[in-house]
Amino acid sequence: MFSGIDEVDWASMEHAYGPADDVPELLRGLASADPAEREAALDGMYGAVHHQGDVYACTLACIPFLFELVVDPGVQDRGGVVELLTSIGGFDLDEDDEAEIDEDEIEGAANYAMAAAAVTAGAGVFFELIADEDPGVRLAAPLALATLHRHPVRVLALLRERLPVEPDEEVRLALVEAAGRVALRHRPLAERVGKWLGLLASRADSPGLRLAALAQLARCSPDGLPGDVVPVVSGLLRQMRSAPEESGDGGEHTPPGGIASREDDEPEPGPDTAPDAEPVDPEPVAPAETGRGEHVATPTLVGQLRSLSAQENAGRGAPWAADLLRTLHVGLDDRVGDRTALLADQLRSPDRRQRIDAVRMSGGLIRAWRGPYEELVALVGDQLSDPEPRLAEAASHVLEELFGLAAPAADALAARLAADPGSWVKTWASGPPGLCSPVKALARLGDARAVPALAAALELPQVAHDVGFAVGHLGATARPLAGALRRRLAEVELDEGAYDRASPLLAGLTALRAGEAAPEVLRVLRGAPEYRGEWLRTAALRALGSFGPAAREAVPELRALVRRPGTASATEAAEALWAVSGDADAVLPVLIEGLQSDQVHDRRAAAVALGALGPRAAVVAPRLRGLLAHEELWLRVDAAIALWEVSGRTRETVAALLTAWEQNRHVRVRVAECLARMGPVPEGSAAAHVLRSELVSVRRHNAMDGGYGSHDIHEDEKLLALCRQALRGTGKGSTS
Repeated sequence: MFSGIDEVDWASMEHAYGPADDVPELLRGLASADPAEREAALDGMYGAVHHQGDVYACTLACIPFLFELVVDPGVQDRGGVVELLTSIGGFDLDEDDEAEIDEDEIEGAANYAMAAAAVTAGAGVFFELIADEDPGVRLAAPLALATLHRHPVRVLALLRERLPVEPDEEVRLALVEAAGRVALRHRPLAERVGKWLGLLASRADSPGLRLAALAQLARCSPDGLPGDVVPVVSGLLRQMRSAPEESGDGGEHTPPGGIASREDDEPEPGPDTAPDAEPVDPEPVAPAETGRGEHVATPTLVGQLRSLSAQENAGRGAPWAADLLRTLHVGLDDRVGDRTALLADQLRSPDRRQRIDAVRMSGGLIRAWRGPYEELVALVGDQLSDPEPRLAEAASHVLEELFGLAAPAADALAARLAADPGSWVKTWASGPPGLCSPVKALARLGDARAVPALAAALELPQVAHDVGFAVGHLGATARPLAGALRRRLAEVELDEGAYDRASPLLAGLTALRAGEAAPEVLRVLRGAPEYRGEWLRTAALRALGSFGPAAREAVPELRALVRRPGTASATEAAEALWAVSGDADAVLPVLIEGLQSDQVHDRRAAAVALGALGPRAAVVAPRLRGLLAHEELWLRVDAAIALWEVSGRTRETVAALLTAWEQNRHVRVRVAECLARMGPVPEGSAAAHVLRSELVSVRRHNAMDGGYGSHDIHEDEKLLALCRQALRGTGKGSTS
């Protein structure tokens, strides 16, 4: 084995962490008889040689040796090597990707292309592996074939022929998943695959296999799903819960393929009938948990992932059911009603693990799609009282992100807080403490039952870093906390840690507009240390501005700060001075100079501050109008809004705002805020069309594939409310 490995000039190559001269050792480790050494080697391959899916010259040099490993029956854990090869060779660059490649990325793109060609050229070996004695290899081989082989018709035929004779339930599911992958990558075959999946979904004698077929049908041919998909899936889940655990050891039992491998009237496909279709699903394959055999605990990333998966799936009769349901939900996509009904059924399941999965999937659904979620949220709230800590914790985290949508679970959140006051504040090994999820969720609802928890947090030696934000959501309800916030701010030592200790308190006082705290805030403003002093002064100036005339004792200090024009602090001080004193003559020159700053951030701040002056700043209208053509989109938006505020003219503003709306979805809340203040939006206008189009969209405007922000739901719900407000015309002007 590994003939010629030492003749490769590994030292001349590099991987993610430097010279690749350690790669031969990793390859030999994959063939070791020691399970710990094999796992450490696999971790090294993913961590360095194929780091985050990257392909280096050394990755390409490994491919022949990896193929040697997968075909040698004496090597253990070959399934992991098959998955590694699938990941290395399974990345496809489509035409759009190629068009976006710059000069710095050419070498990397070429490596991807060469890896795909090299692994695809050897993909024929996976035909033999699909019947390998090792179930872990059989588990990995179907997806490798579906992803890498050039003749998808042959692959599809093999998958269907193998299904009735495959003894392992998890491998059967992999065969069905691979068929779905073939359909996604080769769309001309989608109808054929969909027909077969439909037969499996209705006739297979294994509920797990039927569920797998429905999941793949939802992904590749959703029109083929039965109209009653929710009750069908719910029934299958009940069958899976009540059925005895199926054998997965490859022992003798009835092969559960359930139906013939192909329709009787469909001819056997030949090797030359594959359509010329470009792959369309370049999804890299990460190492999967096969659950095969005994694995020793190792400190590697792969080992930790395996351990976490084992803990998560401990005691589950069918741990793969959660993956099937997630796949089904992805396939159902914008069918929010079906997905909501299915999750509601899952949340009523007697199986706690299924409810944990459903809670997490509920969060994913609500994050990405708009819909009526009252029942679903109430069911998530019901999980807070469950004695299983993982279930209650998962529900808490989901509710924390919902803000106003968490209202149906308000009583459950309050009960959770009352039952465990010791958990109101979380402490960590490093960093400041933070409020627990139920406290934040209840505060974000504006529910007064969160106030005792915040009061308790303010009495701790170190104040939770997010107390101020929670106070902001409670508004006037949290007014009783003003005294404690003021007292704690007076105690803050103005040293290098001042910002971390003072900023939560300043945020809370700002939200409450607690003008009586002006002396304490002024102390911080005057004594801000050099370290993070600019940030601390900004927070103090915002607080003083929020106090308005109640902070008049700060006027001399603010006037002194605005005498240093051309700085960010001067603009911030001018904004606060206007809010406190209303002296436009003192602040206008400073803001005009800020509008000419070299820094876009400073110009944006000046534009916003000028808008707050309204008609008193009408003299700057020409300057603001000139910024409507600036290359920075956010500056254009701020300038357009300020132009309307100082001049009252809407035509130019609305045109600029609607252009920005189409160019960047993340400006939509800011644009809608302005349109709502202008209102009413005339029927039939371009603005009305844009707002109504947003309201009928099912997908959230800020939904992202593969990531999300903690305030995404809140921002999207705010956008919808502003669109309705603008159309109702409760603003102060007209957009005509």
